[in-house]
Amino acid sequence: MTRKLFGTDGVRGKANVEPVTAETAMQVAMAAAIELKRGPHRHRVVIGKDTRLSGYLLEPAMTAGFISMGMDVMLLGPMPTPAVAMLTRSLRADLGVVISASHNPYQDNGIKFFGADGYKLSDDVEAAIEKRVAEDLSSFRAASSDLGRASRLDDERGRYIENVKSSFPKHLRLDGLKIVVDCANGAAYKVAPRVLWELGAEVVPMGVSPDGTNINKDCGATATAAMQEAVVKHKADIGIALDGDADRVILCDEKGKVIDGDQIMALIARSWHKSGQLKGNGVVATVMSNLGFERFLSSLKLTLKRMPVGDRYVVDHMRTNAYNLGGEQSGHIILGDYSTTGDGLIAALQVLAVIRQANRPVSEVCKVFEPVPQLLKNVRYKTKISLEAKPMQDAIREAEGRLGKSGRILVRQSGTEPLIRVMAEGDDEKLVTSVVQELCAFVETLDAKSGANV
Repeated sequence: MTRKLFGTDGVRGKANVEPVTAETAMQVAMAAAIELKRGPHRHRVVIGKDTRLSGYLLEPAMTAGFISMGMDVMLLGPMPTPAVAMLTRSLRADLGVVISASHNPYQDNGIKFFGADGYKLSDDVEAAIEKRVAEDLSSFRAASSDLGRASRLDDERGRYIENVKSSFPKHLRLDGLKIVVDCANGAAYKVAPRVLWELGAEVVPMGVSPDGTNINKDCGATATAAMQEAVVKHKADIGIALDGDADRVILCDEKGKVIDGDQIMALIARSWHKSGQLKGNGVVATVMSNLGFERFLSSLKLTLKRMPVGDRYVVDHMRTNAYNLGGEQSGHIILGDYSTTGDGLIAALQVLAVIRQANRPVSEVCKVFEPVPQLLKNVRYKTKISLEAKPMQDAIREAEGRLGKSGRILVRQSGTEPLIRVMAEGDDEKLVTSVVQELCAFVETLDAKSGANV
């Protein structure tokens, strides 16, 4: 079936507008309960969220939906996405729910699920939930005597903090390092500074005053300028920027220069390869990762396996083929030895471990490879455009011909926003820029024509 409700990372959209409404959230919870309940035992679900105002709308709606189906609910409050995944397994819950739109602005929100094993649900299970959402589920409701109960977990932050700290080498400390950490006014605003401080660092916290509407606003992993400026201003050793739900991370060195997900994966891959910790003889990334990263891994006789955009596809390939390192250029870093999903804090600690052992400036340690010129631009559309239609395919083929064999083009639909993402890379920077600009202009022309025909 064609999925309309679930995208690349769960349900996503503008809060209080379908499908991100209280009514649909309740129906999604009921449908998920039907699909995930197994056997006669007392079922439980954990629900975490980020700091968006609309979390107050969706959390009680989903709670009511699960309770109506006889499932007990444990409410975590604002917690990082990876914390929910970890706690789902740790608490032997049947299902984990995160209410978050990740890096999107506060007006948006979303719902994503984790199974009992702490991994995101498969496409097939999401499709089954989506199918049920459209049905009348009243016959599945629990009897009055079998309704679920809701409670709040008291030590959720402490559990996650200790889990994150356990990923850092026990013989190392962060004493003497000054670290700027930007929590994006999001889910990690309490746990991230505490983890770094407890490991010995001098911490300069940013983005730790959420008010429901300032999540990701001019801060965090998708807006790193404030973090970069703070690192230089405070003469810090490194900057760490998390996004709204803390499943992605972007770093910067002491000079304020950004270190993206490709550089982070390259650094960890080299370190783990040297120590014998790297599994699968390579890294799993996406089609967005830089060609320079692929060339670097090749120089170490390691491979780069490219998946479609979306950390779930990276994780699926890692699990199936026994890799323990993967991620996305945008900062989703999956470290299979420590987490079942992207965890910005754990990834940052792995980088800090390398820096601590190297005892050199971050700018020297974290510039692992020279990126090939790459440009990504987003085109917002009003009317959905078919990327498979002949006009678009002809334009892409023409652009590919101009770049030749040393370059690469990717045009894709965002799974979370009404955007067409146009990316090109190659050794000729001017040509890359020209190709991207022309493709973006072509997409805008198609959108204008489509809108005129509506």
